[in-house]
Amino acid sequence: MHAVAPESFAYRPIGHFRTPHKAIAGMPIQPIGALGVSGSIVLLPGFAQGLQDLDGFSHVIVLYHLHQVRGHSLMVTPFLDTQAHGIFATRSPSRPNPIGLSVLRLAGVSGCCVHVENVDVLDNTPVLDIKPYVPDFDRWDADRIGWFAGKSGQAVQHRSDTRFADAPLAEEDLPVA
Repeated sequence: MHAVAPESFAYRPIGHFRTPHKAIAGMPIQPIGALGVSGSIVLLPGFAQGLQDLDGFSHVIVLYHLHQVRGHSLMVTPFLDTQAHGIFATRSPSRPNPIGLSVLRLAGVSGCCVHVENVDVLDNTPVLDIKPYVPDFDRWDADRIGWFAGKSGQAVQHRSDTRFADAPLAEEDLPVA
């Protein structure tokens, strides 16, 4: 017998990002384009104990809710290309579940605050989870990178625009008449 997945999930934030990025337009599109940009994750007080021992790591994986993205598209023209690609073949934020992921340098932990560097995240973005980055688990040598080949290096200087903040609602998100 197979379990049936629920139609939806509810997550609540464990905290929020504090970053210098106050607007979507002009933000870095990946941490590699935000080298040296500092920020922090301010956890809700009830989660502070969960930070114990995190300061022993150099990097963290942060999962967050892309709270300024409206709607989603299954085909998108990503920042680093002029052709449309399937959403699951991109890092574009206009996703069916607007979840972001960044691997950030951990600068320190103090109280409820996680200090991070190379921040490519909008200020006040809700944080869903923080995990330690462990190279033996999280790094893989890739033998192909699809349409990103020859383009991924452009993320260093490329900046965001507002194309995904105004994504059309997908058919399943439209109100029923």
